[in-house]
Amino acid sequence: MSAPRPHHLGDMTTAEAAEAVTASPVVLIPAGAFEQHGPGLPLATDLIRAERVCDLVAAGLAGRAVIGPSLPVGVSPHHRAFAGTVSIRPATLAALVAEYAADLHRHGWRKLLVVTGHAGNNATLGTVAQELLGSLPELEFAWTPLTALAGDVVAGLGVSEVHGHSGEAETAQLLHLAPHLVRADRLTAGSTAFHQLTPLARLTRGGHPALALPYERLTPNGVLGDPTRVTPDDGAAVVDAIVSRLVAFVDAWLAA
Repeated sequence: MSAPRPHHLGDMTTAEAAEAVTASPVVLIPAGAFEQHGPGLPLATDLIRAERVCDLVAAGLAGRAVIGPSLPVGVSPHHRAFAGTVSIRPATLAALVAEYAADLHRHGWRKLLVVTGHAGNNATLGTVAQELLGSLPELEFAWTPLTALAGDVVAGLGVSEVHGHSGEAETAQLLHLAPHLVRADRLTAGSTAFHQLTPLARLTRGGHPALALPYERLTPNGVLGDPTRVTPDDGAAVVDAIVSRLVAFVDAWLAA
């Protein structure tokens, strides 16, 4: 039988949790999705990355943060055409986050950081942050995506002109964090160049009003970019940047 994992609130007893309120004043909440990630990555890719990053951040903070309950399913209606995808409504995710926050606040925590591996959760988390300013004004609620924190590192990988979901950055991270779950022989490029997109899909690529489209109208295999071009070392560079920047943020947050 494995020993309790350090920093994991779920592995603690209620007495240990009460002590952690003071010793570990920040709660990290990993958030993910249950959605297609092309032919080579698992459905839980976003949660796997978020949970592992939270483990690394908590270790880097040396006991000043605990990891709370995960949010394993996210807002993914744009992936429903692909088998296995399970999505919840934005209102459902918002309610879950708000209820997690309310109970953690009730027990004494005043700093929560949601780490989301799924960009489809971003809009909802931004809304929840505003609502919590009104309902729990003494709670400091932060949230962050993963890959965007290491945008400079990702750019240095020589990514495709069109890249993103299940492409170079996500695949590299999973090759580093959970290589046993990557079906390397099935990794296949998706849409990689602007000219490959339909005129409608081109309107989703920035510089325009936001336009939501289902993913099957962007790429036939669910992939944006070329996941065959990256290595575990590329993933380590991306993950190291994400973790170091999150640890630095929490250090500054606790000192503020």
